Amino acid sequence: MNPSLVPKLIGVALLAFVLLIISSATSYVIEPGTRGLKVTLGKTEDHFLAPGFGFKAPFVTSIVAVNIQQKTQTVHADCFSSDLQQVKIDLRVLYRVPEAAVVQIYREFAGDPFESLIAPRVQEAIKEVTALLTAEQIVKSREEIKKKALTSATQKIGTLLIVEDIVVRDINLSHELEKAIEAKMVAEQQANQARFTQVQTQVEAETAVISAKGEAEAIRVRGEALRQSPAYLRWKIVERWNGRSPMVVPSGPDNNGAALLLPLGPVEKLPTP
Repeated sequence: MNPSLVPKLIGVALLAFVLLIISSATSYVIEPGTRGLKVTLGKTEDHFLAPGFGFKAPFVTSIVAVNIQQKTQTVHADCFSSDLQQVKIDLRVLYRVPEAAVVQIYREFAGDPFESLIAPRVQEAIKEVTALLTAEQIVKSREEIKKKALTSATQKIGTLLIVEDIVVRDINLSHELEKAIEAKMVAEQQANQARFTQVQTQVEAETAVISAKGEAEAIRVRGEALRQSPAYLRWKIVERWNGRSPMVVPSGPDNNGAALLLPLGPVEKLPTP
């Protein structure tokens, strides 16, 4: 290699390096799911930057990315029920930063408002809701607690952030309180079963009474019909006769009632002497 070319190659390399530094200092890329903020000498512009490629003033302007995608964070709340029982509740809060609040969120909360804005409001909301319910009601009313806490937290936070949902992950009670609630629920189930059995027995008894009354009425009607038409009974007896010699037994001393036909059994032949 020609020794005179070495300084030229070094100069070209240095120039390329300088151009690379300048180009990286004067351009930026905003990733999808984020919005960019131009901060020039400590001052933030009033408008955010959309995702994509752009240029900025070198060395004096920096680009800060603020995530606007939905996030999930955990909140722990130590609450007290209306009957003064301590209840520990674990929550999952789903939230996101709206585009319109990107600049304000960065200026007031450094881009992450959860710990300073969302968590305290959610804790306050869940404590207000549980304070109106007994410990037993808190255990049974997860969905109701979630809805009321979400509504209250949304009102407290305002439009600065969007709280998509609150998920009640776990409700922890003391061991003694859990046992007491479990025993009460078992007693209620047994009482409900006893009431059901009582109602079932009552219905069966009423059904039997109705059936007996219906049967008695049917017997009365048939008896009345037989008294008015004795020939009907004779017809039924003839209809059921099996062809064997009958024995006529009068039904009364005046022989005016219906006669009963009794079949005679086979006659035994007497032995000859």
